[in-house]
Amino acid sequence: MISIREREDHVSFGVRVHPGARKTAITGEAGGALKLSLTAPPANGRANQACIEFLANLLKVPRSSITIASGQWGRNKVIRVVGLSAEGVRRRLYEPD
Repeated sequence: MISIREREDHVSFGVRVHPGARKTAITGEAGGALKLSLTAPPANGRANQACIEFLANLLKVPRSSITIASGQWGRNKVIRVVGLSAEGVRRRLYEPD
């Protein structure tokens, strides 16, 4: 299970992205982080935007509630989510509708 850190106003967790994949999907976990495959290429921030959009849809929150707190230019990123608890994130990641 991924490590989700809860703060007073947000939660954060790590992701490892694989841009340029055939399909956008969660592909597993690695080192306490969520592994994501994204169809978007890494150029011009498109993979970052695809990551935010995918997670917003999955977690059922507005895109503005999700930011990349660190790792803008690398595969390893820290995602910050406002408006959900750690339990809410865990439930929506592991028990989708």
